[in-house]
Amino acid sequence: MRIAMGGISHETNTFCSGKTGLDEFQEREWGVGQEIIDANKGVRSYQGGVIDACERLGIDLVPTFYASATPSAIIAREAFDEMENLLIQKLDEAGKLDGICLNLHGAGVAEGIDDIESHVITRVRDHFGPDMPIVVTLDLHGNIFQESLDNADALFGVNLYPHTDSYDRGVEAIEILPKLISGEVKPAMHITHLPMMLPSTTTDLSPAKDINEICWEHEKQDDVIDCTFFHGFAPADIPRVGVSVLAMTNNDPAKAKQISEDVAGTIWSRREEFRPPINPPEKVFEMAGEDDGRPVIINEKADNPGGGGPGDGTHLLRAMIEAKLEDACFGFIHDPETVAQAHDAGVGATISVRLGGKKEPLHGEPIEATAYVKCLTDGRFIQQSPMGRGRKVDLGKMARLVIDGIDVIVSTIRTQTLDDEVFRLHGIEVTRYKYVAIKSSNHFRAGFAPIAHKIIRADTPGLVSADLSTFNYKRLERPIWPLDDEVSWP
Repeated sequence: MRIAMGGISHETNTFCSGKTGLDEFQEREWGVGQEIIDANKGVRSYQGGVIDACERLGIDLVPTFYASATPSAIIAREAFDEMENLLIQKLDEAGKLDGICLNLHGAGVAEGIDDIESHVITRVRDHFGPDMPIVVTLDLHGNIFQESLDNADALFGVNLYPHTDSYDRGVEAIEILPKLISGEVKPAMHITHLPMMLPSTTTDLSPAKDINEICWEHEKQDDVIDCTFFHGFAPADIPRVGVSVLAMTNNDPAKAKQISEDVAGTIWSRREEFRPPINPPEKVFEMAGEDDGRPVIINEKADNPGGGGPGDGTHLLRAMIEAKLEDACFGFIHDPETVAQAHDAGVGATISVRLGGKKEPLHGEPIEATAYVKCLTDGRFIQQSPMGRGRKVDLGKMARLVIDGIDVIVSTIRTQTLDDEVFRLHGIEVTRYKYVAIKSSNHFRAGFAPIAHKIIRADTPGLVSADLSTFNYKRLERPIWPLDDEVSWP
């Protein structure tokens, strides 16, 4: 049995300025053929799960083309067309295939295309015909369209946020393929959309944790293949955005519809529990409470690069400096210019910096300060978080600066902080600090929750704000909760 693997993955924040080009995909993840396996073998990723499942089942895996970029602005149309054409070309070159596994996202937007996932799936379906088994892995933050269901045989979305189960979805997608090919399984899918958007919501805690448990109870039935609660991706100004529930049974469309609608009804009835409190930074420091010897993790969600934030916002760091915090570190701010300045000066130098605040005015002005260059690194380490463990990370040249007693790590490459390895690379043992500030929405929890005294979100202005009313939607279908109070469903 020969199965091809490939895909294009991007979480598009349409409120970001500019366009996302090929260079941003090539900077993060761009693999052709064997390069995909080399980058993911032994990694807790979708592709890592696909690779291991194929080896275990004796399936001949043919890697084709895969690209992903850090969440950012709308994808330039010429960049998307080039990637999609390359995917089709490499699938063609794979020879005779028994099935195709696509690793996509669910919240990708290109110029003129509100849903690149449906576009890719439909293109592959049209190219290979109605009889080719096609399975797809998707992110929990997908804004899922019916066209994807119409042109794929099975869709599997991650259940957990942080996404510690991406590997498992890759395994699940491969395990169903032999059953599809033999005719043992005939998936029937149904999706229910709710007029409801969510900010980033962890599944470690209620209410999302409870909804997942309801989905998993349904999956215990013999004829139920999958039930997934998709949170959607709110920072996307397209008509259809928001929460959906996808249920999949073995050849029982009515049951898939019933399960999907029942779970959606529970989510709708508990929607007020998903409304987040808003915590300005100064309140966060008060909320930290007594020191129990473990760090307080402060996450700046609104500038999360994992949701499209520039990663160079200064609101939280400025508040920390003004509060004269002690035993505090910040990891990390994206500022290639400051990194280059520190590397030119060398360890032990004292430099005048204009740190951060160079990309999006919403995220604050640069911090003008005197900084001591404590440490310089190449930005390379092995990810240890349960999410993506084993992945080789390269953030380019980095620097550890000391500004008014606060340790601040600065990066060349923009991404969110997932675990404490980036701190350890710079000689910082976070368990010895009272305050550890990072830029991330929820993925950091997988790496930091086990060592934290408290986790507190600091709400600053930004492109990934928890306050959805701050986004200037123009194309979004209204009414929708929580932007509109008078919303009825069904």
